[in-house]
Amino acid sequence: MSVKECDHHKGKRRKIFRRIFWGIVIFLFIVLVTILLIWAILRPSKPSFILQDVTLYAFNATVPNFLTSNFQVTLSSRNPNDKIGVYYDRLDTYVTYQNQQITYPTSIPPSYQGHHEVDVWSPFVYGTNVPVAPYNFLTLTQDQSNGQIFVLVKIDGRVRWKVGAFISGHYHLYVRCPALITFGSRSNGILVANNAVKYQFVQRCTVSV
Repeated sequence: MSVKECDHHKGKRRKIFRRIFWGIVIFLFIVLVTILLIWAILRPSKPSFILQDVTLYAFNATVPNFLTSNFQVTLSSRNPNDKIGVYYDRLDTYVTYQNQQITYPTSIPPSYQGHHEVDVWSPFVYGTNVPVAPYNFLTLTQDQSNGQIFVLVKIDGRVRWKVGAFISGHYHLYVRCPALITFGSRSNGILVANNAVKYQFVQRCTVSV
């Protein structure tokens, strides 16, 4: 076989590989554009969260700069989408005061939420002798003496969207639910078992994805 014939065959192979490569690129581009169009048409809305109630079992700040607390929070989540499901792959719930975390995170089991479905969770969140910054501890004890403490019930998690057979990658979910806890004569809670106090809120939470 002559050198010209070898070069000719090599040129043919290069053309075939080039066509295959560009064929794959064009196919992937079409798939991506299709997914983006479907996404734009469906316009997924983030789930809505409501803090329904908080039951306070313990709140002890007698040791300087340390707090022991025990809450049970009831949260509901609703998927407002008509054709999009939500996978909650990780949901960690905890309580903060003045931007400082005062309980350990409690994990809510992973779940799938279909169209317009509502899920309700009631995790316990607690912390035993959790260190509190001195300036926050001073404010906390003053607030408790005044009969009310403002806290945030937070959820940090990861979600995925399901559109038909397509499942998106992970998105971070941040939920913030304000709660005003009252004490003593100013308390508006309901006394339940074991001297626990239940506070009804039905408070809408802020959600960002």
